[in-house]
Amino acid sequence: QVQLVESGGGLVQVGGSLRLSCAASGRTFSRSAMGWFRQAPGKEREFVAAITWSGGIVYYADSVKGRFTIFRDNAKNTVSLQMNSLKPEDTAVYYCAVRLEWNRGVYLYNRYEYDYWGQGTRVTVSS
Repeated sequence: QVQLVESGGGLVQVGGSLRLSCAASGRTFSRSAMGWFRQAPGKEREFVAAITWSGGIVYYADSVKGRFTIFRDNAKNTVSLQMNSLKPEDTAVYYCAVRLEWNRGVYLYNRYEYDYWGQGTRVTVSS
């Protein structure tokens, strides 16, 4: 059974930084892609960033480009999201997700392309 466990959320002031991590377990992930999504109160879950497990191809939402960085540690089966220059609009619950079999035809911006999800970690940016 695949498990994804997020950590690193919390309260931070505007302009601050946080690093989220997602630990994956339960199978091998050598052909997978991992993504981060977020959901603010009353809003749809939206794409934040994604990375392929072996190729290191990354994708970002326009709203976080230049501020967030997604990276992985294959030896530890973890994917992290470094978030800098945080804004109040970044406040949300952040979810890690995995697409077990990835190829270039998979649209990683689409949450329905993912197979498993973590429970989420809350990020609050205060002004």
